Amino acid sequence: MTQKENDMAEQKTTTLYRMVLPEHTCPFGVRAKEMLEGAGYEVDDRILSSRDEVEAFKAEQGVATTPQIFIDGERIGGSDALEAYLAD
Repeated sequence: MTQKENDMAEQKTTTLYRMVLPEHTCPFGVRAKEMLEGAGYEVDDRILSSRDEVEAFKAEQGVATTPQIFIDGERIGGSDALEAYLAD
């Protein structure tokens, strides 16, 4: 078993920051949540519910997009990066 597999077996929690606005739910955030749950993670789902919250989060993290996924405090990235991470 690789170190990553050991880490994943022991730690199955993650934090997901995603945009859910009254007029729009980000489909990439939904996809990320589904992938995480499908991989057996307990998801701490942090909803960014206004444009101001989304923009403040992106500025604070130095990222251009949401969702953003964190596993063990390490930023994995968005849904495409998560897909690659889970495939390894």
